[in-house]
Amino acid sequence: MLEARRLSLARQSRQLFSDVSFSLEPGHALLLQGRNGAGKTSMLRILAGLARPDEGNVCWHGKVISQSPDYLESLLYLGHHAAVNTELSPTENLRYLCALHNDDSASIDDILSAVGLAGYEDIPAGQLSAGQQRRIALSRLWLSSAPLWILDEPLTALDVRAVAGLERRFKQHLEDGGMLIVTTHQPAILPEHATQRLELSGLDLEAET
Repeated sequence: MLEARRLSLARQSRQLFSDVSFSLEPGHALLLQGRNGAGKTSMLRILAGLARPDEGNVCWHGKVISQSPDYLESLLYLGHHAAVNTELSPTENLRYLCALHNDDSASIDDILSAVGLAGYEDIPAGQLSAGQQRRIALSRLWLSSAPLWILDEPLTALDVRAVAGLERRFKQHLEDGGMLIVTTHQPAILPEHATQRLELSGLDLEAET
């Protein structure tokens, strides 16, 4: 189980969030919401262990993540940037990801088809659209065995077909006992019965004093 315990973070004169707590169990998702600048990406980076809060802790199976050696192995984090090699084709990028995940059994053609890249397999990623590059990055979701996925706006620049494929992958991950934390403007892709919502307000410290 993942737990956030009284997390607080300020940036200059702005309190992004304060005293935020929640827990997430296997088979469930957390939808992180809030206006632009409310601190959603900052919260995700804290949950992924990439940044520290001003106060509070993130715990994995009861241990603070900085003291939990298996946490990073249990986590897949995808941020705003596609993080693909633009000189390589989707097939070549996926071969690299397979090697990274020690997975030599994955069907690259099936995964590329699942993310909507059939027909673009051998074109250098730099010649593809932002949405197509995003799909290459999202192919990690078909490779990763990590139980916890933390995804920052994964639907950015995706078309309807790609969104539908991602929705099916999310559902499968949760049914398999995985956990998902996501920011998105399309909450309907998450199963209502297994999803909790967390709203960040991004309060102004000067306005409160």
